Amino acid sequence: MSLTQSNMLELGTAAPYFSLSDVVSGETISLDDLTSGLGTVIIFWCNHCPYVLHVTDKVIEIAEKYMMKGFNFAAISSNDTVKYPQDGPEKMRQLAEERNYPFPYLWDEDQNVAKDFDAACTPDFYVFDRNMELIYRGQLDGSRPGNNIPVTGEDLENALNAIILKEPVSVDQKPSAGCNIKWK
Repeated sequence: MSLTQSNMLELGTAAPYFSLSDVVSGETISLDDLTSGLGTVIIFWCNHCPYVLHVTDKVIEIAEKYMMKGFNFAAISSNDTVKYPQDGPEKMRQLAEERNYPFPYLWDEDQNVAKDFDAACTPDFYVFDRNMELIYRGQLDGSRPGNNIPVTGEDLENALNAIILKEPVSVDQKPSAGCNIKWK
């Protein structure tokens, strides 16, 4: 496991367009399908990363809470599935069903979406406003496996709450950290 920080795509960047297969429903989900009148959260994710596993329960909880308020969420796995078969679409589907993910789990087979987002690690969080412009990117919170900081989701929730309250999202944003995306 190689600890990698997110690249921190420039705030204000328009969400890169994509159209990917949801491993659970089999449907193709595009960026347009995820656009919301409030905001959209895109998470680069995978099945096996200990950093993802460390925050999974909190991410599901936050997604359920904020989807009820009008946000859309999607998780995208971009890992090389030849070298990391546990991140392949069938295993993704199994995990999403076992954990009852409330959001689509999308497979970025050719890794182009991860490249377009300048994604570097899992988990990596991106929040776009209703105009699909980037207003938050970075960490869920300061918790990492073994650092004894509780998983709260406070950084992501602060950004989502600011959107709801029509307040500016703080530009003091810290990069996420996790396993590097497994490039082909």
